[in-house]
Amino acid sequence: MSIQTQGRVHPAGVARPPVAMSSARTLVLTPWYLPYRVVGWQEAITLMCLDKVDLVVAYNEQVRSPSTSLPMPAVIRMRKKVSASRYRIRFSRLNVFMRDGFRCMYCGKTCRMSELTFDHVVPRSQGGVTQWENILSACRACNARKGNKTPAQAGMNPLGKAYKPQTLPVRPARVDYGSIPAEWKDFCGGSDAAGPESPATWTGTPPSLAT
Repeated sequence: MSIQTQGRVHPAGVARPPVAMSSARTLVLTPWYLPYRVVGWQEAITLMCLDKVDLVVAYNEQVRSPSTSLPMPAVIRMRKKVSASRYRIRFSRLNVFMRDGFRCMYCGKTCRMSELTFDHVVPRSQGGVTQWENILSACRACNARKGNKTPAQAGMNPLGKAYKPQTLPVRPARVDYGSIPAEWKDFCGGSDAAGPESPATWTGTPPSLAT
């Protein structure tokens, strides 16, 4: 397939550059219009052709083949719910932060994604590994204070135990709202000025919540 592009127009009347074929992404919603995962436009087109999803919002670009032309999907909605038994929770930075509620597990402060980091409960210098059961979310100040020590050695008691989750709360990440495609914003909520308790959305290339 090839793509025919044209500039998009921002609501304020400012022309937006076309979506690049190599980086175009599609937001997948649950049947209840909640953000579920992000896929490449090719996978989204396949799901559309298999009648597994409904097209909700399209980019202005057209995906063309010799026999057909389809709008490039920006947002699609699954027709059927995904059973929890059909997927596993993938270990990733985003999913660890979601498990911990975007809180520093030492001081309890609610943070944006850019303000959090991984903390190895048992430091790597002491044989700790990077896995669900040894990683907690921490603000940068607490992470620096703890350093290469265990919580007991640092005198810092975590608010909860690191564990591998079976499910994750359905909530978007607390990051920069302005960095996602404009076509997604109605489904992700939040704003650039959102406080710590306001929902926001992914920045950069959002990872899938499940595989």
